[in-house]
Amino acid sequence: MYVRREAVLSSQIEGTQASLIDVLEFEEKALEPDHPRDVEEVVNYVNAMNFGIERLKNLPLSLRLICEIHDKLLAGVRGSERNRGEFRRTQNWIGPPGCTLAEAQFVPPPPHEMEESLGNLERFFYDQTPMPMLIKVGLVHAQFETIHPFLDGNGRMGRLLITFLLCEKGILQRPLLYLSYFFKRHRAEYYDRLQATRDKGDWEGWLKFFLRGVYEVAQEATDTARKIVNLREEHRQLITERLGRGAPKAHALLESLYFRPIVSVALVTKITGLTYPNANSLVKQFTQIGLLHEITGQKKYRRFSYDPYLELLRDDS
Repeated sequence: MYVRREAVLSSQIEGTQASLIDVLEFEEKALEPDHPRDVEEVVNYVNAMNFGIERLKNLPLSLRLICEIHDKLLAGVRGSERNRGEFRRTQNWIGPPGCTLAEAQFVPPPPHEMEESLGNLERFFYDQTPMPMLIKVGLVHAQFETIHPFLDGNGRMGRLLITFLLCEKGILQRPLLYLSYFFKRHRAEYYDRLQATRDKGDWEGWLKFFLRGVYEVAQEATDTARKIVNLREEHRQLITERLGRGAPKAHALLESLYFRPIVSVALVTKITGLTYPNANSLVKQFTQIGLLHEITGQKKYRRFSYDPYLELLRDDS
């Protein structure tokens, strides 16, 4: 769920409209026909994150791995036709829609210089010069965004790099530090601080901003984790008190909701091993005690959400 939330917020920085609920409903095939078209981009981010974390077990963070992850990030969505999984071979620039190279706010290095810069960045990944890891991660993110090596998806890829570096170096055991929440909340300053490193060499200003973000989201993640643990224990006790002999199957369903907080009765049968009528009865009991809420308004193909949990993770869009 933390990965999904990071995916939503990182994609929203780039202008997507999909929310956390949209993503969960998409995964459970419960979206309305007029759902945001860019929900697939967020799902790709989730897939790219999970793919990268798994690949790090066998392949160190490298330019090769970055290209593999970028391929997953843009597969079948907007920008997929723009050399996905490959570093650019043409000049790109950043500015208002329709602006020319001369009108751009920032022009990344041309391809021949980009290749040299990427080589330097990869060597920096493994440089053994003593340096606090969070400082190093902040420098890597800013430099990657400055090199801007892809024709599309650079912002999302650069934010993924933060997580991959922290996980690879053992700073994080799991990708639970969602910095995109901080970057989205301070979007204008985020872009201004990055640009100031290019225009003025103000690396100190960028790193102070970056480290403040790490501190704030670490505090928020810790607080959210505590709330989730307390919620789980509270609802386990509620189930034990209210459902009696049906509690073991109900506990199994509750545990699954922390991975998939939107379910159908058919899914509940798979989770619990109950027959369809008994699974339907269990869902009804969960609804009556306030753990599940029906979200489709239909009599058939209904979906139910674990709202108390989702409220702890819901994005602020």
